[in-house]
Amino acid sequence: MADPAHIDQQALDEAVTFTSDLIRYDTTNRGGGDGLERPAAEYVAERLADAGLEPQLLEKAPGRTNVVARLAGSDPSADALLVHGHLDVVPADAAEWTVAPFSGEVRDGVVWGRGAVDMKSTDAMVLAVVRAWARAGVRPRRDVVLAFTADEEDSADYGSGFLARSHPELFEGCTEGVSESGAYTFHADGGRRLYPVAAGERGTAWMRLTARGRAGHGSKTNRENAVSRLAGAVHRIAEHRWPVRLVPTVRAALTELAAVHGLDQPDLDAPDFDADAFLDRLGRAAALVAPTLRNSTNPTMLEAGYKTNVIPSTATGHVDGRMLPGYEEEFVATMDTLVGPDVEWQFQHREIPLQAPADAPTFAVLREALEHFDPQAHVVPYCMSGGTDAKQFSRLGVTGYGYAPLRLPEGFDHQAMFHGVDERVPVDALHFGVRVFDRALRAL
Repeated sequence: MADPAHIDQQALDEAVTFTSDLIRYDTTNRGGGDGLERPAAEYVAERLADAGLEPQLLEKAPGRTNVVARLAGSDPSADALLVHGHLDVVPADAAEWTVAPFSGEVRDGVVWGRGAVDMKSTDAMVLAVVRAWARAGVRPRRDVVLAFTADEEDSADYGSGFLARSHPELFEGCTEGVSESGAYTFHADGGRRLYPVAAGERGTAWMRLTARGRAGHGSKTNRENAVSRLAGAVHRIAEHRWPVRLVPTVRAALTELAAVHGLDQPDLDAPDFDADAFLDRLGRAAALVAPTLRNSTNPTMLEAGYKTNVIPSTATGHVDGRMLPGYEEEFVATMDTLVGPDVEWQFQHREIPLQAPADAPTFAVLREALEHFDPQAHVVPYCMSGGTDAKQFSRLGVTGYGYAPLRLPEGFDHQAMFHGVDERVPVDALHFGVRVFDRALRAL
């Protein structure tokens, strides 16, 4: 495939402008239904309409707006491709930032603001590519369904969950999808440039623990103290060392990382294979795999009592758990053991884990586009430690990949940008992403 002449300076400029403009819309998602994506959604819809598409604005509740549009491909018999990104962002405390988080300021070749990485820049790159296609009369091979969603940063109930439940007809024919959290430069040891492409996600398991006991005076001995019972359970959960469970995507990542680093291929099925020791040999690249060797549980919140000298009858805690594909039953059984007989637990929010084939033709296309524009790229599959809207769309039969291409300079900590202070993205990285997106999406 020849380099496209239609990706001109206008397309590159628009990716930057759209990123900056979208950041200026404060689409903070505070959880529990508190959010407002509509102004950003209207902005996206206007730019899609300018490209000759017919975007639909869809809401479960006022202001929690999603945008969906379909671009017809040249092969009506081909399955459709879903390209999706979310419009909401997590909160930002302006007092902690160097640049105002909703300014969208472009300074020294970098776009600053909440959402610059997660993930308004990706939304902007997709818009720029689609508009470039419209100007040049380019049509992709297959239908491309574009979805810009609300509420990804909470439960997705107002966003992709709502769309999958209430408007599945809009995604008819979609078998594969691409979205956030992959295809960015990860600088490994020895000057190696890795590009992790997500081919899996751990499942979400947000849990509430409730300990019950006997209320009483703080000066009296109380062996049925709810706070003590909760504290014991939380301590056991925090100290538990989950066993290594090598799911297919992680196995593929370990195999490719070994090759990239010139290491002997590990026998992943050997009884004495020590995954943690092997990661030590990968240096910085170990960070791509370490969070997904195991299930995980992290206590995050505690609530109990109302006065120092009063023992309350109940105490509650919250735990962020993540489950690997195929190990959900083990997760539940282990939690039953860890909390003990005096504490109850339940899922507050649960989402499925995902896997996508790393040896599929689609992955090969995603790989080729990155390698075309960065010949020194080493593309590796990886499993996300968290989750995305791909979980919701998987219920419609869509196999999802994490692919938001950015070529980043040495020292730029991309992973720290997610939900971090001073979130930002280089202009050159956006230009790279537009070119890669164009090549990949047309080839898919």
